[in-house]
Amino acid sequence: MRRSIRFYHWLLLVIVAIGGFLLLMPTRVQPVAWTPPPAPSLTSGIYAGNQRLKSVERIGAADIDGPEALLLEEDALITGLHDGRVIRTSLDGKVTKVLADTGGRPLGLARHPNGLLVIADAVKGLLSLDAQGRLVAMTTTAGGVPFGFTDDVVIDKSGHYAYFSDASSRFGYGKDGDAIIEHGGDGRLLRYDFQTGKTAVLLDKLEFANGVALGPDDAFVLVNETGAYRISRYWLSGPKAGTHDLFIDNLPGLPDNLSFNGRDRFWVALYAPRNALLDATAAHPFVRKMIVRAMTVLPKPVEKRAFALGLDLEGKVIANLQDASSGNYSPITTVREYGEWLYFGSLKAKNMVRLPLSAALEK
Repeated sequence: MRRSIRFYHWLLLVIVAIGGFLLLMPTRVQPVAWTPPPAPSLTSGIYAGNQRLKSVERIGAADIDGPEALLLEEDALITGLHDGRVIRTSLDGKVTKVLADTGGRPLGLARHPNGLLVIADAVKGLLSLDAQGRLVAMTTTAGGVPFGFTDDVVIDKSGHYAYFSDASSRFGYGKDGDAIIEHGGDGRLLRYDFQTGKTAVLLDKLEFANGVALGPDDAFVLVNETGAYRISRYWLSGPKAGTHDLFIDNLPGLPDNLSFNGRDRFWVALYAPRNALLDATAAHPFVRKMIVRAMTVLPKPVEKRAFALGLDLEGKVIANLQDASSGNYSPITTVREYGEWLYFGSLKAKNMVRLPLSAALEK
């Protein structure tokens, strides 16, 4: 009898402790209520599950940590790694060269027409690397607000501007989950002027501004809003110049990086499918704050699924690439089309992969 009483006493203490932890543990995250649209089906329709990414082949250096950004140049891949290095690797992985060590986390890469390699570094801001290996900080602030999470970058054909994203001015690298759950709209789309060295804010109040891509003739720039499951478009020329609209809304997952093939297709990497619990609690900040606390000790509720989409110039889905089988290549955070191949990178994988373009586009 005494043992039973003692057991229930300890059980009650554990329950009280867990409840106190979920209700009272200090956190910076202050969730904002919002109402996401119902998630699209992954069992039927344009986003129906498949295994088209099951046949990807490994390329480039192996046993590397988080090859996020990708540039293919002269049959070699350039990528940024978790430890701050930017490397160049042959496609067969036999030759690897370290180009720089940013001391931060390089997430986006773009080549300027003058040869500079421009790096969006989550910690260090927008950087440039010249042919002599000199690393220079180009900009770290805009509108009086320092960058919190510099994410992706693309450069226009003239080399006049670099368009890049600051995913969150409140939460730094590694706190993406907190920023997305808070839904505070502290992401920005920015533009750096190579001639004046000034940085302008094109869009603010974005929900975790992630990948960026320029459209045909640099007429518009797209930016992923990971926390709102959508891609926004900012017009750079024509009658709509200076305005913005939605390119595609209600995506089935969390959009990460974004790229344009230069002609007729955009590719968007989806980090993971949407989470039903997070959507269901979107209108309940108090519950979402408890989820944040729970995630400090429990695994994040992220489904391990390889996922990427192809979009036409109007935002219509023209390719749905997935693989939810065991051992899939995920999370996919970068997709780039070069020639007859699609190349994929990942924030957490130990290698890069590719898939024949014909396989990606087959009906």
